[in-house]
Amino acid sequence: MTETTSRPPYAGTRYPRLADIPAFTQWIGGGWADVQTRPDLPVGAAAASAAHRDRLSAALPGQSLVVAAGTAPIRNDDAAYGFRADSSFVWLTSCQVEDAVLVMWARDGGHDAVLYMPPPFRPGDAGFFSNALHGELWVGPSAGLPEWADALGIEVRPLAELGTATSRLDGALVARSAVAVVPGAEASDELERTLSNLRMVKDAWEIGQLREAIDATVSGFGATVAEIPRAIAEGLGERWLQGTFDRHARTLGNGPGYSTIVGSGAHAPILHWVRCDGPVHDDALLLLDMGVEARSLYTADVTRTFPADGTFDATQREVHDLVEKAHRAGLAQIRPGTPYLDFHFAAMEVIATGLHDWGLLPVSVDEALSPQGQQHRRYLACGIGHHLGLDVHDCSQAHYEDYMGADLAPGVVMTVEPGLYFHAHDLTLPPELRGIGVRLEDDILVTETGSEVLSDALPIDAAGIERWVGERMAPR
Repeated sequence: MTETTSRPPYAGTRYPRLADIPAFTQWIGGGWADVQTRPDLPVGAAAASAAHRDRLSAALPGQSLVVAAGTAPIRNDDAAYGFRADSSFVWLTSCQVEDAVLVMWARDGGHDAVLYMPPPFRPGDAGFFSNALHGELWVGPSAGLPEWADALGIEVRPLAELGTATSRLDGALVARSAVAVVPGAEASDELERTLSNLRMVKDAWEIGQLREAIDATVSGFGATVAEIPRAIAEGLGERWLQGTFDRHARTLGNGPGYSTIVGSGAHAPILHWVRCDGPVHDDALLLLDMGVEARSLYTADVTRTFPADGTFDATQREVHDLVEKAHRAGLAQIRPGTPYLDFHFAAMEVIATGLHDWGLLPVSVDEALSPQGQQHRRYLACGIGHHLGLDVHDCSQAHYEDYMGADLAPGVVMTVEPGLYFHAHDLTLPPELRGIGVRLEDDILVTETGSEVLSDALPIDAAGIERWVGERMAPR
């Protein structure tokens, strides 16, 4: 008996695109229930954004303004990175829709704000099934323009309408995020500087969002520290601890606000050790720099350095004590009316004095602290604080005189983060110090009368850290 194999009638032919098959497009375009989807916004977000637009309008009257959400970059081939909207755009809209554009059209006495965004690809649209990045068949139901308009209390129009109106934007101030939107436009330094200056002082709603992010971060530290014994015993290493925190951040917020840093032993002195691919050593320090980004995109930024076995040895504790002393000196300078850099100078003086006492400086403390010296910065080359908000290094487009050259004001939220970073291959150090890295970082609100450490649920002294770690690593 001879076996025969039949071939389908379309074998060997070029397979057509689904969009080119009328029978398919007609069939897939109908028979779908209408899924009502609304934007998922934090309470108070729309009102806060409207107030922010009012502040920007008052600061830049008479000129149209353009700010865009941006587009997710391609990771590889046809896979894109997860989308994260431009921070100034979020500050002005509370909207996180990819490719959306805010235009504040100039008018007498103010601005008319219009939010332009691409409508979702719904059943009946070719993109519903053919656009893998935005089609609802691929990504799920999305809020439409009417829903966004209702949720935000702002006029919302299709993005295509902006394309026919860009000629009216000649002379407009265009943010960096929107340069590609307006043909021939250049990024406006005036607009970027104004946005940074306005974002420096947080309102009550923003401070509430930061408190939420910081509280979630503190609990994330607890969840991560509890996994240290397992990371050591099972050889899971830094990756396990990084993944523990990132899962926590994704569960309680939008995700981590920046690349989580988990550095054990010789990795702890590496300022941005985001590879997190080494083991966790039970006899070494473990530096954790982590922050939850709330769903509103406001982020925390907190660092603690823990003894992986629960107890500092004498050398580790000596280094930690010096960093703690510098940290407290910096915190003491945070109050309204104080020059921004005073906290930096106070902390650096403590660091330089301590290093000199240990015989690590080739010059006097005064020479090291002079602008022409800075030898102590070999072991602390980074800055030791920054503004905090929608960006982990918030308001970075501000000019020097508006940021480092300005006085602190109530409503500013900032970090203080001195450290000592003794690299394992630094031959200027005695062997017992090589491979030790310590950083303490807190998030601080400048109040009307002083300051509030928003992350003070985490201890900063060595004895307190040992107790805190011990309580969380204890067998259950």
